[in-house]
Amino acid sequence: MAVPFPVFASATTATTSHQSLSLSVYPRSFPRTNFNVVSSSSSRPSIRVNSAASPSVEAATAVDSDRAAASDSRSKALPFRIGHGFDLHRLEPGYPLIIGGINIPHDRGCEAHSDGDVLLHCVVDAILGALGLPDIGQIFPDSDPKWKGAPSSVFIKEAVRLMHEAGYEIGNLDATLILQRPKLSPHKEAIRANLSNLLGADPSVVNLKAKTHEKVDSLGENRSIAAHTVVLLMRR
Repeated sequence: MAVPFPVFASATTATTSHQSLSLSVYPRSFPRTNFNVVSSSSSRPSIRVNSAASPSVEAATAVDSDRAAASDSRSKALPFRIGHGFDLHRLEPGYPLIIGGINIPHDRGCEAHSDGDVLLHCVVDAILGALGLPDIGQIFPDSDPKWKGAPSSVFIKEAVRLMHEAGYEIGNLDATLILQRPKLSPHKEAIRANLSNLLGADPSVVNLKAKTHEKVDSLGENRSIAAHTVVLLMRR
């Protein structure tokens, strides 16, 4: 059966006191209506209907905007975050070798703007990475004279402050040091204990490993030292 003109249909549904929905179907010649999600004091959203001359574009923009905002909100409230850090320094005569805040006897040390603590620099980068923040070189640039010779404990304390400010704490941390000499076995527990103290974390969640580089490249030739760190941050 032919229909001589477009059909009008309208339905209004009242759900709860904080949520309502109104839908209408109009002929093509009528002004269109779009639907925007608006905030509500309840966890359930309400929907507001606004008339608009260009509904398809504006409705799509509103939905995209709402989805982006919701995604942003979810990302900031993640139950956990994971970060990876890496650092490498040249080893040169005449510098102290400081690892994890502990001075290790050796004939070479890290040439750096600060104290060259490869482990703490690496841990800082892992925490900053987990938080989605700039790396250590951007927050503490070597072009700034105030960081000249600074102990790396300053950097890690700032990273911990930012972590707590964002609402997270250390879930666990796993670090690997790579150097040919000296052997770190006699110093590992002192390094781990000091790192745990700086992080304000129980030693049981802080793990430290040391590897040689099998005499390959600058690491294996005792011309450099490197570290990798993976950290899990948990919502407080």
